[in-house]
Amino acid sequence: MFFPSAPFRTSLGCITFALNAAWIVACSSPVVAADKSERSSAVGMEIFESKIRPALIEHCIRCHGAEKQQGGLRLDAAEGWKEGGDTGEAIVAGMPAASLLLTAIEYEDSGLEMPPKGILPKETIEAFREWIRLGAPDPRTVNASEGDGDNRNEKTGPPSVEEGRQFWAFQPLRHPEVPADDSDQWSATPIDRFIRRGHLAAGIQPVPDASREALLRRVSFDLTGLPPSAVEVEQFLQDESPDAYGNLVDRLLNSKAYGERWGRNWLGVVRYAESSGGGRTLLFPDAWRYRDYVIDAFNDDMPYDQFVKEQIAGDLLPAENWQDRRRQLIATAFLLLGPTNYERQDKDVLEMDVVDEQLDTLGKSMLGMTIGCARCHDHKFDPIPMKDYYAMAGILKSTKAMIHSNVSQWNKVTLPVSPEEEAEISVQQKKLDEAIKVLTQIDKQIAEAKVALVAAGGTLEEENAPRKNRSFSPDELTGLVVDNLQAELIGEWMESAHIKYFVGENYVHDQNDAFGEKRIRFRPELKQAGEYEVRIAYNSDSGRTRKAQVEIEHQGGKTLIEVNQRKTPEIDGVLHSLGRYSFDPADGPSVTLWNHAKGGGVLIGDAVVFVPVSQEEQVAEQEAVEVPASEALVMARKKLTELDAALKRQRSAVDALKAHLPRRPVAMAAVDGEDAGDIHLAIRGVVHNQGALTPRGVMQVASDQPCPEIPKGQSGRVELAEWIGDPQNPLTARVMVNRIWGWLFGDGIVSTVDNFGSMGQLPTDPELLDYLASEFISEGWSVKQLVRQMVMSRVYRLGTARSADQLAIDPDNRLHWRMDRKRLRAGDIRDALLAVSGQLDLTYGGKNMKPGTSSEYGYRFESPRRSVYVPVFRNTLPEMFEVFDFPDPNIQTGARNESTIASQALLLMNHPFVIEQSRLAAENLLQSGPSATEQRIDQAFRQVLGRSPSDAEMLLMGEPLVDAIDGEQASDDEKSLDRWTSLYHLLFQSVDFRYLQ
Repeated sequence: MFFPSAPFRTSLGCITFALNAAWIVACSSPVVAADKSERSSAVGMEIFESKIRPALIEHCIRCHGAEKQQGGLRLDAAEGWKEGGDTGEAIVAGMPAASLLLTAIEYEDSGLEMPPKGILPKETIEAFREWIRLGAPDPRTVNASEGDGDNRNEKTGPPSVEEGRQFWAFQPLRHPEVPADDSDQWSATPIDRFIRRGHLAAGIQPVPDASREALLRRVSFDLTGLPPSAVEVEQFLQDESPDAYGNLVDRLLNSKAYGERWGRNWLGVVRYAESSGGGRTLLFPDAWRYRDYVIDAFNDDMPYDQFVKEQIAGDLLPAENWQDRRRQLIATAFLLLGPTNYERQDKDVLEMDVVDEQLDTLGKSMLGMTIGCARCHDHKFDPIPMKDYYAMAGILKSTKAMIHSNVSQWNKVTLPVSPEEEAEISVQQKKLDEAIKVLTQIDKQIAEAKVALVAAGGTLEEENAPRKNRSFSPDELTGLVVDNLQAELIGEWMESAHIKYFVGENYVHDQNDAFGEKRIRFRPELKQAGEYEVRIAYNSDSGRTRKAQVEIEHQGGKTLIEVNQRKTPEIDGVLHSLGRYSFDPADGPSVTLWNHAKGGGVLIGDAVVFVPVSQEEQVAEQEAVEVPASEALVMARKKLTELDAALKRQRSAVDALKAHLPRRPVAMAAVDGEDAGDIHLAIRGVVHNQGALTPRGVMQVASDQPCPEIPKGQSGRVELAEWIGDPQNPLTARVMVNRIWGWLFGDGIVSTVDNFGSMGQLPTDPELLDYLASEFISEGWSVKQLVRQMVMSRVYRLGTARSADQLAIDPDNRLHWRMDRKRLRAGDIRDALLAVSGQLDLTYGGKNMKPGTSSEYGYRFESPRRSVYVPVFRNTLPEMFEVFDFPDPNIQTGARNESTIASQALLLMNHPFVIEQSRLAAENLLQSGPSATEQRIDQAFRQVLGRSPSDAEMLLMGEPLVDAIDGEQASDDEKSLDRWTSLYHLLFQSVDFRYLQ
């Protein structure tokens, strides 16, 4: 890249340095830092109670508790890990990299691997890392009355449910009167009246309003996540009508970009991702439907109570039409999108881990409560007894969220389509069914022709040779097909579709290990007793076993056959005949494959086909003997050749029909389980250590009415959804209103937006919070209406200037005498770069993952679409997302981290993506922008910073840039382009680009 002349570089460099230095000085507030420290401690305590304490109890206390301290280390109390063991301090609070405990559970040091039985799940290790980073808060002491180091008793423990109802968050919602003040000329909305009352009480004078340029950029990013264009800046500045700002707000609220921005806000709250993250991370190819559901919900201004109910129980709610039913089914993916290790073999533990994650996310996102902390014991800080946890857990446990196999899968449903699409699918499906029926008949005729051929003295090998290997659907094959998906798997098998010759959707293999321990048993559901030819399916390869053991259990007893799976099966290259056997359904016939011993290769289990030997075949064999051998052989070969040709034509017809068959859309969705009912309390959270049966219900402290009776055979999700969305619920409206305030003002009225419990912060203005919450409900739970009310307020439109007098009274701005500067989020920065360069693709909704993607690893994030459509993988994120504090998709995140690290500045300085957008922006400016240098500088400033350069900035950079460009030869276009590229690049690195003023 060409670098500009020294005077030009120096001038712009001074601007960047000055802007950064000013911001650093302005932000140096010890009170703000202390406030953030309090929040970090609260979050760390939540992680400890919900993740760390259960893991320590299950995996560590047995060897590192009160009775036994292996290696001199005690982990049942904070004093223990602080003192450390024989190898030193186990945990260094705030420093994960220096903590030996984390090194041990990560299995990175072969001499220090704990627990010895095996590495912990990845999500548990990440919880330890985050807990340590947040200071490792731990309430346990050595003089514990419980074995896990908890010394809380009735005096020091949490309040009872009745006592807890006196806490502010569980009090019924009130509708406070708007403060009246006839002399108030400052307030523009009822919100301002509440804020102004605080100002007057504290003797505070708010700062002047923000400039129109700053306000435009602020509200544009807040409502749409996009910068205003240079044209939009000019139009707004020229519009002097009293309704200019209100019209601007309405235009932004009604744009598609509004739903994309606010949908992204919600997706962070509910840990949205497109991969499972746990174990062998799996992709969620249909997660995008939920993302689009959320975006559409905000754009359509769906009432928030309906939004909540659909995500919890959409599949069970009434629907007026197919569109409603489709939307409601998609909404329930909320319950399925969490980080999950689908490979876990103990399915009871897997299911309860998923329920725990669902309940933790639901509790924090919708109720502002850390319900998950009550899985192992009564909540240590809030009035949530363990039985309340299992009352709600029973509802989610009664919900089908996954389908189990060796590697489980999330539940999927087929979505409804329009009547026209349904009719077309029906017509095409009928054609396909008829074509498959003909194909089956031809296949049967071929089988009969082969019998005739053998009877006439021919061989099957020569006839099979020209037929190509391929995969078969079960309905194409003659006989009863038992696929591997229906078989009983013993031991750990791996699913595969790598070699494209198999029956059904895939096949399994034994991974060439645990010899003699793995079996796959096929049990046919035969309709009648009789003689059947048994055929096994496998795909041959040099890596296959030569000694596949096959045991056939039939009327005559058991027959053991050894099959060389390196040899190509003789029937269509996929099926190998094991002979004929008599079976009686009453005897429970079966065919079992197992890896008896090392056979030098992998054992394949695909399918077993049971072909009935009819009387007609036996007669045909007897009649074939009476025909002269030579004539019969010629006739048989001719017949088989004709049938082969017919089969080929029919297969082509079937394939063509399949290719053009409209596919029914599929979505991740929850449905009620078949075994819905109450569950047992799990003692200390251990699934297999059952306690009392717990009736399903809701959190008592937030309800003054008993939970409605749950109908037999139903999960209770409808009742749970109705309780959460009930206007009488003291938490739901407060929590959402507080989130919206936090998204617009940078911090919630309750700063711990996910925790309204005793470990959270108290509201700075509880009457304002209740006023907004009650208005939210009375306005039909309209998010758009509430957002409009907030951004139209005077307090939202305040400037960001700092006043020494006001700082002395309210240093952390809890009384809102100024607007806090807010930094652009990772997605905002990326979208702004693309918008300024003219490359941003504004395509709305739809799939976003590259076709053919099978893994998140190595994925190239190259799409120029908005950041909300960039795939969110739990183990792989774009570098810009990682550096600029994108919410961790492995955990529920209501408030994003805000770090200030060197890599942020370095990325904007050196990343090829940033440099490329700078160059593209410069090209557009030179091709279609103004011709005068000063006007070009002004346009660049308006594009990147939303404002014109100040006189000082123009003086610093304008003259050197003018002199440099005017001094260029007219033909030297490349040097001119490089200089303008450098201008954009420097503006992108400035503090004013990264922050909203």
